[in-house]
Amino acid sequence: MPTENTSALRRAIGLPQATALVVGTIIGSSIFVQPSAVTRLVPSVPGILLVWGASGILTLFGALVCAELASIFTRSGGVYVYLKEAFSPVLGFLWGWAMFWVMHSGIIAAISVIFARYVAYFIPLGAVGVKAVAIACIVVLSAINILGVKPGAMLQMLITIGKVFAIVLIIVAGFVLGSRLPEHFATGDLGATDFGGGDFLLAMIAGLFAFGGWHMVTYNAEETIDPRKTIPRALILGTVIVTVCYMAMNAVYLYVLPLDQVASSTRIAADAADALVGTGGGSLMAGLVVFSTFGAVSGIILAGPRVYYAMAQDGLLFRWAGRIHPRFRTPAAAIVLQGVWASVLVTTGTYRELFTRVIYTEWIFFGLMAVGLFLLRRRPHVERAYRIWGYPVVPALFVVFSFVIVINQVVSDPGESAVGLALVAAGIPVYYLWAGKARQRFKPR
Repeated sequence: MPTENTSALRRAIGLPQATALVVGTIIGSSIFVQPSAVTRLVPSVPGILLVWGASGILTLFGALVCAELASIFTRSGGVYVYLKEAFSPVLGFLWGWAMFWVMHSGIIAAISVIFARYVAYFIPLGAVGVKAVAIACIVVLSAINILGVKPGAMLQMLITIGKVFAIVLIIVAGFVLGSRLPEHFATGDLGATDFGGGDFLLAMIAGLFAFGGWHMVTYNAEETIDPRKTIPRALILGTVIVTVCYMAMNAVYLYVLPLDQVASSTRIAADAADALVGTGGGSLMAGLVVFSTFGAVSGIILAGPRVYYAMAQDGLLFRWAGRIHPRFRTPAAAIVLQGVWASVLVTTGTYRELFTRVIYTEWIFFGLMAVGLFLLRRRPHVERAYRIWGYPVVPALFVVFSFVIVINQVVSDPGESAVGLALVAAGIPVYYLWAGKARQRFKPR
């Protein structure tokens, strides 16, 4: 009777769980607040819907790029592996470096704090209490993910199903109950029509922020059943589901509330709920945000450690970070490492400053990832189970827009942009230090 290999990750993620990871990771808290930022920049009903539609399409283009790359490389690590194989290990290392210190850990800290602040809507919490609840959220979800990828993925799927079901109810209630409210479109006033291209671009960047996390399902390739087919399908299906939800949610906001209120609101979803069902609507929406953010943190905690595991396997991180738990078959050490640093960011409150300075740099890596697809297409004997639709136009458009986002950030805020780039570039000497040690460790004797 063959014995089970306890030194390898366990394949337990099928298409439903992978799709839930895509949807649940993307839908966090942004859709409940971000529409106001978009509306302020593009105060036009058609323009707003166009922004969200275009943001969804661009996210789908990125998902399609990832889909082909995922069908080529079935190692855990996702973007780290794609950059490493298409270009150089140093680019892959810089992605992992920025992920751990700021981007991934920072978003875990940020969403956990949002979760705790909405818990405080029901239970009075001071500043210390909010931090304590945020850290507790990280600890609990990290522990669940240590216990196995199957319970972690199942939790994610259940939360995502509940989240999408709640959003569908809000959409239906919005159009049914909203018909009793004053008809804001009756006058034919659909807002301004003279907003500029620069404002539309800034609005798209705000919209894309709400789509963040679409690529994370690729990190779990070694735990996915038939990853060459499952991950591409999950990426496409999940992105389409989120785009439909986002478009419908924005349509409800615009149907229920006047355009100027949508633009000025700091809690757009709660305001829409109050308009529909009275003052108790805010409580219902706060509960949904608690549920939604908990699910988003769950998915992000599930995905990230697989990158650190892959880096450790390549000798670019502490070797112990690549250890597999002999019983649960999860990268337990990497999960603990991530949880500890994210908790430190919550405790110190530095996550916001670091995250806002560095988050735009992920689009440099996304753009390079798409360029890498062109390079891999030119290599002979590269097998793939999926070919991107619309090649070469789709990946080319994704490359262009990725770098437009970066250029726009650098031009609009050169000082902060320089700091962000410096934080990422600080990983270069660290990489050569690690690479040198790895060469010595594996040098033939």
